[in-house]
Amino acid sequence: MAWALKLPLADEVIESGLVQDFDASLSGIGQELGAGAYSMSDVLALPIFKQEESSLPSDNENKILPFQYVLCAATSPAVKLHDETLTYLNQGQSYEIRMLDNRKLGELPEINGKLVKSIFRVVFHDRRLQYTEHQQLEGWRWNRPGDRILDIDIPMSVGIIDPRANPNQLNTVEFLWDPAKRTSVFIQVHCISTEFTMRKHGGEKGVPFRVQIDTFKENENGEYTEHLHSASCQIKVFKPKGADRKQKTDREKMEKRTPHEKEKYQPSYETTILTECSPWPEITYVNNSPSPGFNSSHSSFSLGEG
Repeated sequence: MAWALKLPLADEVIESGLVQDFDASLSGIGQELGAGAYSMSDVLALPIFKQEESSLPSDNENKILPFQYVLCAATSPAVKLHDETLTYLNQGQSYEIRMLDNRKLGELPEINGKLVKSIFRVVFHDRRLQYTEHQQLEGWRWNRPGDRILDIDIPMSVGIIDPRANPNQLNTVEFLWDPAKRTSVFIQVHCISTEFTMRKHGGEKGVPFRVQIDTFKENENGEYTEHLHSASCQIKVFKPKGADRKQKTDREKMEKRTPHEKEKYQPSYETTILTECSPWPEITYVNNSPSPGFNSSHSSFSLGEG
């Protein structure tokens, strides 16, 4: 009988020991992790989350740019998901580019109520042609005397002030604009992509160009030299109506692909967003000599007078 009474006591001792051991193990965890054990930054620092953290977008990808430029022409549907967009343009046709003020409240207050200057360029996308750009453009000038590569359609454009084109820079135009007001510039590209291909035997694949926009604010001397923002997009230029045919051909090709293949391609967007890029390295346009109302280092003229 005495032995039977001891059993519950033994159980209590064992149970008490287990509880104490378990409590001790829990308290040990608490002491190791400390008061910040439930901080999300500590949790995300654990190795299990390292790989996922590296795939998250960086601050640079999320930052809001001061301006946004939108080319009102559809992108090609035959571009793979992670490739840059490609937009087809017709030679000599006017295309709108909307200049949008994208600043957050209080950002760049120094340009409030002031004008900025934007310089438009049509340049080569391929690095090989970029190295020989001067020779390429001189060759084009020789074959097309009196023509320009890039022009502004003045009557169609809205909000641009003092547009100019340097006779020696066939692929560049510039103008002033007020970010607080609606601004749309209509551009015309007069060269076609196949004019710069190595072999001219018909049916050749044209070279891609880039439309690049660099925007500057005034410095203390009233010269537009302080860089604010640059963006560009990839284009190909066809003879009149050729861009429409090429867009249609790309669309028909995509329709014939299987649903699985289509997933590898991005959809065609109605407009083309110019993406941020480095400013154009050539600094020949930086203002050195003042002229009334607008400064420029070259002898420029108004497109309206041209």
